Amino acid sequence: MSQTSDQMELREDDIRAHYGAAEALLTGFDHAPRLASARVAAVDAPERSPGIGRRPRFRSTTPGLVTRSTVRPGSVRLIDRIAESDGEDALTSPVQATVTRSLRRALSIALALGDAVAGITGLAELKKENLEGRLPPARAAEFSELLAAEALSVLYTFGNALAFLLAPSATQATVEIGGVDEVLTDNAPLALQGALWELDQDIGALAEGDARLVAVVLAYAEALMEKVAARAKDAPRIGAFATSTWRVEADDLPIAGFTPARKARSSTLTMQFKKPEEVVGNHIAKYQAMKLAKMLMAYDFERRLNPFVEAGGFIFTFMGDGAPGTGKTTLIQMMAGLIQGYCEVAGYPFRYQNFSIDQIDSYQGKSAQNAKAFITNVLDPTVIGFGTIDDIDQIAGKRGDRQSSAGQQEVTAVFMEAFAGANTVVRGNCTYGMFSNYPENVDDALRQRAGARFLVDGPQTREDYIDILALLLGKNHEIPLGNHKLYAAQELKRAVADSFEKHGRPQEDGLRKVWERTEKDLGKLDTLAKLGAYLKRIQEADPRFTGRAIKNITDAVKVRAMDFELPDDWMEDPTEFLHKPYEQKLAMLKAMAQPITVEMVIQEINRYADSEFRYADKSDEVAISNAVREMERMDEARRRYAAKLKG
Repeated sequence: MSQTSDQMELREDDIRAHYGAAEALLTGFDHAPRLASARVAAVDAPERSPGIGRRPRFRSTTPGLVTRSTVRPGSVRLIDRIAESDGEDALTSPVQATVTRSLRRALSIALALGDAVAGITGLAELKKENLEGRLPPARAAEFSELLAAEALSVLYTFGNALAFLLAPSATQATVEIGGVDEVLTDNAPLALQGALWELDQDIGALAEGDARLVAVVLAYAEALMEKVAARAKDAPRIGAFATSTWRVEADDLPIAGFTPARKARSSTLTMQFKKPEEVVGNHIAKYQAMKLAKMLMAYDFERRLNPFVEAGGFIFTFMGDGAPGTGKTTLIQMMAGLIQGYCEVAGYPFRYQNFSIDQIDSYQGKSAQNAKAFITNVLDPTVIGFGTIDDIDQIAGKRGDRQSSAGQQEVTAVFMEAFAGANTVVRGNCTYGMFSNYPENVDDALRQRAGARFLVDGPQTREDYIDILALLLGKNHEIPLGNHKLYAAQELKRAVADSFEKHGRPQEDGLRKVWERTEKDLGKLDTLAKLGAYLKRIQEADPRFTGRAIKNITDAVKVRAMDFELPDDWMEDPTEFLHKPYEQKLAMLKAMAQPITVEMVIQEINRYADSEFRYADKSDEVAISNAVREMERMDEARRRYAAKLKG
């Protein structure tokens, strides 16, 4: 990151000069909480013979801050607390060491920043006068306000630097710590003691194992920044920090007032990836997933925008639906593997995250918090993101459905706002896929927020079944193939063309009747007026076919207009496309675009409307089947009851 002319350098020598003070804070100090209540007992550090330590740890050289044999209420020994987070393991883990070193570094950066702010505001001189007993009474109020401003600056910088430094160690583990209460603004040293006391409490209560330790510290750092930034809105004399920028060269850390510094971090994937040729059938779904994987790679990290978003045709949300066993999980594995491979070539951070049923919590508000964390992690503009919600019909409840839990209703509200809310910003760095065996059970408004529909119907033809049998059997056999060209039916260009052409006429009975009636009345649908009339008649047949459906259809048409395969060379050599300037990438894409045709529009109308009619038919059929079963039960109950009375 290059330093701009208005950035001030936070010198490395000044930061390292505070290492001793930071180590002293981590080794041990006493703190009586003012605003928060203790949740766990202080760490007991029994007296030991000189030279024999329970664990390797930082040792303070500051007199008066050595480990005591007795523990006072409120005493904080953060190094010991971190060391005990993995139970009885006698050795400090690499993650624990990373957390401890990050804390020392963040504390030192915060203290050095406090010195810089004090120098700008004149607080340093007032401190000297106060220490010598020369502070004029008339300046006492100013002195207190500057101390509070310094405390807020130091606290925010501590949380900011800690989150930035620990970002590469983050995992998919998330922890809800609640609010941050012990925010003290008397002076910077006391403010840091209060922050470390509360962090010590959170670690003691919530950190079990390395993954949760990092998650707790990161959650605390984010919560601390949020609380301090809110407190600083009305704080006097905070402008010197809020309007200035610094840079820590060694860490590539920008400090710009109350703006959090973000460091891109990838998630480690342990899933078994699938290659495109290992996905049999599902031609349109596979084709669109492969296209979307390449679309994401066009994202420009400098502009924080994808040229596909500007040119039209970017898929921000999509829904994959199909019967159980038709290949939805395989499709996820294929798409995640493609994106990760492309990101490795380009040197981009990739983050994959799945939102599953186990993140629905019985505590009020917790499910919404989990959903917001999922959305935020994938949306992070510093990474290429792919978020999936498998079995969304079980996770997000229908509004008004009494069988849906409060947690499911919370998740529905969060997803609806995130996918198409007033504050939704589509940058083109990420996409969300919702998958379901029973999409008819998904809330109508949430389902319509899926901009694209991937019908995952699995193998369909004789050739598909031969291909999937050969694929799954592997090579440990000598059974002859017979009269069949292996995988020829999976050749995408031909298969996709056939699949799109099939949607030149509706597939569902209900929609087919609307189509035939419209075509009989208006003739061939070859003008916008006729197409609009067709859309209106679809809406009359299904009132859920609203303006949002039209937007999704037009977005899909724009995707078709950009229906070209980004050359594999562009993905293999980043200099060919990925690392080019934004404007050049946009021009290259526009040069490959094709005009929108009537056939495209008709196919996309039918494809989208077919899915809505399919969902409605399934929903009605399920409701009718349930009603029939209930009537049969009641008839049987009456028969048995009548027999019992006769007996």
